[in-house]
Amino acid sequence: MRIINGKYGKRRFDVPTNIKARPTTDFARENLFNVLNNKIDFDGITALDLFAGTGAVSFELASRGCVRVVAVEAYHVQYNFIKKVTQLLGARELLPVKGDVFKFIASCREKFDFIFADPPYDLPRLSEIPELILSSTLLKPGGIFVIEHSKNNDFSHLPGFEERRVYGSVNFSFFRIPETEEKES
Repeated sequence: MRIINGKYGKRRFDVPTNIKARPTTDFARENLFNVLNNKIDFDGITALDLFAGTGAVSFELASRGCVRVVAVEAYHVQYNFIKKVTQLLGARELLPVKGDVFKFIASCREKFDFIFADPPYDLPRLSEIPELILSSTLLKPGGIFVIEHSKNNDFSHLPGFEERRVYGSVNFSFFRIPETEEKES
């Protein structure tokens, strides 16, 4: 795993061979952050990485100036890897959380400027994730939510949908909560 840019940029870490994740490719991740750089100023924002896997997106967010990044991962091997790399980097802005993403979404009261979700493409509840995020209070007004998915998913009918980007077999759907919209707590 390689951190592309920022204060931890150019650092590489060997991912355990027994990891149960399909990490976002460097090519797709680099393109994702190229798009995001035109939409977000990462300095000083808070971010949430759901189904964090190897933590590559979390580390990239922390590296680019997010003051708080919460990385939620259910599987022990991936969670331990994120924890280990966080300690090696001394990344105090990154908080690994071991737990079920759906339970986390239901119970979390923190609000984030940016949310990224990279669920397993065969996850039975994958299609529910955008609606759960968009109907929760997790995303601040003006915030951006991105979900990684296969070509088989189409979220363009949902409120807040902005665009879909495709990089090989990786699809990203982008959503934005309007600045003026305040959600009831």
